[in-house]
Amino acid sequence: MKTLKILLASPRGFCAGVDRAIHIVEQALIKWGAPVYVRHEIVHNKHVVERLKKLGAIFVKEVDECPDDRPIIFSAHGVPKSVPNSAKARNMIYVDATCPLVSKVHVGAERHYQEGHEIILIGHAGHPEVIGTMGQLPEGAVSLVQDVEEAKTFVPKSPNSLAFVTQTTLSVDDTIEIVKILEARFPNIAKPHKEDICYATTNRQDAVKKLSQSADLLLVIGSKNSSNSLRLKEVGEKAGLQNSHLIDDASAIDWEWFDNVETLALTAGASAPEDLVLEVIEACKKRFDVIMEELEVSREDVVFKLPRILTDE
Repeated sequence: MKTLKILLASPRGFCAGVDRAIHIVEQALIKWGAPVYVRHEIVHNKHVVERLKKLGAIFVKEVDECPDDRPIIFSAHGVPKSVPNSAKARNMIYVDATCPLVSKVHVGAERHYQEGHEIILIGHAGHPEVIGTMGQLPEGAVSLVQDVEEAKTFVPKSPNSLAFVTQTTLSVDDTIEIVKILEARFPNIAKPHKEDICYATTNRQDAVKKLSQSADLLLVIGSKNSSNSLRLKEVGEKAGLQNSHLIDDASAIDWEWFDNVETLALTAGASAPEDLVLEVIEACKKRFDVIMEELEVSREDVVFKLPRILTDE
């Protein structure tokens, strides 16, 4: 049997914000019973969503799809202010599962707005986090810049009174390039007090960069609509590992990818559960003589508290 070395990234999988959001749905089901409604996917992972559906969560696109007498939970990506306002107007019980690091971006955007800045959001159009952040402020107050080309051509209304914030799940390297261009063009642009890209995104990307130096194949476990998972695949490719693939689970593996492969780098996006990682390892063990090695680039001990509405008696 052919030998396969698996380099396992650490950290990988659930971050503190995802863990908190999932626990919020679970605790809401315990407190209020089923069904509990959730606006949009609580996190971008189909396996997580399916498990919560089985427990009694009902996922909807908008608040108006929910009855007045059942609780509704807002996803970890954050929501425009109009969403909780709609729930309040109907006297609904609602729980905000927005990741605290996304909430920090919202607060930063509000602060810049109060200070009179025109705001640039570096992010991807249509992503729920971007919609939520832009929805914190009046329409037109935030302009979206998605890439280097847009940073080069963006025309502000107030060139001397600009500020920027960023989506939390972007590629660290790509964002640095965009910021460099904006700072060169607009030297007075105001920055976030602290980097907006979350610690978990940064740590997982750093781990993939390190693994990619020693591997022939990279597998990233995560759903196709997960921004942070997509970025991990891109980071591997930019590190020179073109044999990089994003998979939902072990069933999505094309074993031809393993032709001429001696070392597999394996990681999981911040919304992917650890049992999916273990399934991929088991699938490999059925076909190869597997040698495991875990590469730790950093340790994470962040824990976010649940909202008081779930913990108060």
